[in-house]
Amino acid sequence: MTVTDDVLLVHGGTPLEGEIRVRGAKNLVPKAMVAALLGSAPSRLRNVPDIRDVRVVRGLLQLHGVTVRPGDEPGELLLDPTHVESANVADIDAHAGSSRIPILFCGPLLHRLGHAFIPGLGGCDIGGRPIDFHFDVLRQFGARIDKRADGQYLEAPQRLRGTKIRLPYPSVGATEQVLLTGVLAEGVTELSNAAVEPEIEDLICVLQKMGAIIAMDTDRTIRITGVDKLDGYAHRALPDRLEAASWASAALATEGDIYVHGAQQRSMMTFLNTYRKVGGAFEIDDSGIRFWHPGGTLKSIALETDVHPGFQTDWQQPLVVALTQATGLSIIHETVYESRLGFTSALNQMGAHIQLYRECLGGSDCRFGQRNFLHSAVVSGPTRLQGADLVIPDLRGGFSYLIAALAAQGTSRVHGIDLINRGYENFMGKLRELGAKAELPAQGKPAGV
Repeated sequence: MTVTDDVLLVHGGTPLEGEIRVRGAKNLVPKAMVAALLGSAPSRLRNVPDIRDVRVVRGLLQLHGVTVRPGDEPGELLLDPTHVESANVADIDAHAGSSRIPILFCGPLLHRLGHAFIPGLGGCDIGGRPIDFHFDVLRQFGARIDKRADGQYLEAPQRLRGTKIRLPYPSVGATEQVLLTGVLAEGVTELSNAAVEPEIEDLICVLQKMGAIIAMDTDRTIRITGVDKLDGYAHRALPDRLEAASWASAALATEGDIYVHGAQQRSMMTFLNTYRKVGGAFEIDDSGIRFWHPGGTLKSIALETDVHPGFQTDWQQPLVVALTQATGLSIIHETVYESRLGFTSALNQMGAHIQLYRECLGGSDCRFGQRNFLHSAVVSGPTRLQGADLVIPDLRGGFSYLIAALAAQGTSRVHGIDLINRGYENFMGKLRELGAKAELPAQGKPAGV
């Protein structure tokens, strides 16, 4: 691999100490931007992070005639959908492979224009994330879909109609699709077994501000009463609990002390419980959460990922790095993405002892148990990590490699760091603020400069 700006040279063994800030959630902000398409008036979105997914959605919105410009305060976007128009297929196709967000444009564009084009989709390679269900849902709403070589062409000759849908699994993406489509559909849409993550609730808050009628029941049922028109919204995005947890795990793995401005207890309660069981310490105030390694030995745990309110799959990979430093055997059962444990092979290369299994090693069977996927892991620790050449496989796995490199003795070359920009705003600048010893070898300058 050639030396480029996409390679980070990390000199490990230094505790991360200092303060950083997390802004709006990656899993909410791009979807709230898409929701602006549904409005008949401008919207104002605050606490927006400067990440690649935001830039991709901004580009797609602008291709469709939406004016997107910065507001008066940092992290503020003004979105004006007054003049929505069809976009050139070639221009849309230029975004193919860069994000999975374009699939969520379907419902809003069908409502506004009567048609839509969706190119091939990208995203992290962490297991099957089929989009067929999105199109099945849109057909139930009344859309016509023509699959072609360059993507999917959708039409809505008449107004979309409300429908009853039951998800086989509480998928976040499928729930978002139903929400963004059902709010302007005629009649009532009932979604059973829906995802109820905090980012889903925040998206519902955005849509309600626009004039939508959406009710959430305690049994994972969401009922949407379609309306004829939506207005704009003014909204401050909830903080990114997944990024906050990643920095918390970095503090634990490097024996550091990090204060995360913007981190909120309510959306991280499950993570905080687990963090404390492992031996990490935290302190909560009105501005954020301080995470640190209090000294002594870390404890091994049994951990099973699940949909909210369970332990989030995106929290798993960064925490596994810290668990390589815990005493005893930690058991990890991944139930959300079947291929999310593949990143552990690089940790073993660095000196970790992690064995993968096809069996369900958690407290219950899951949908991957009889399908020959390596979705359980046993982590034996503590082990001393050594620097290595690492190639980032996906967003959370990539940040986990970065944590491992920072915790390891010696120097690591981390390839593909640009992928981390998808979900971590200014992560190199934050490394600098925390005292990390890292540099871009092509320029010979420290990270964040």
